[in-house]
Amino acid sequence: MNDTSTFDSLIQLASARFRIDLNGTGPDSDMFVTLGIDSYQAMELLTDLEEHFGVEIPDYELRGVSTFGALSKLIDRRI
Repeated sequence: MNDTSTFDSLIQLASARFRIDLNGTGPDSDMFVTLGIDSYQAMELLTDLEEHFGVEIPDYELRGVSTFGALSKLIDRRI
């Protein structure tokens, strides 16, 4: 999978989970601010992403990841 399709899938999954329009959201957008979520909700999204992409992302790799682009790249490294 390439960066663009991973990013697009990430945006679609986040939009569906939190029922918000994420059109125009870019890779540098902060997930927590854009989605208005806390760390528990972020973990729920992560579970969705792991199931969708068939990957497992260890918690330690998520430290400091707050943008959609950074999470997309992290997923791509695991695919």
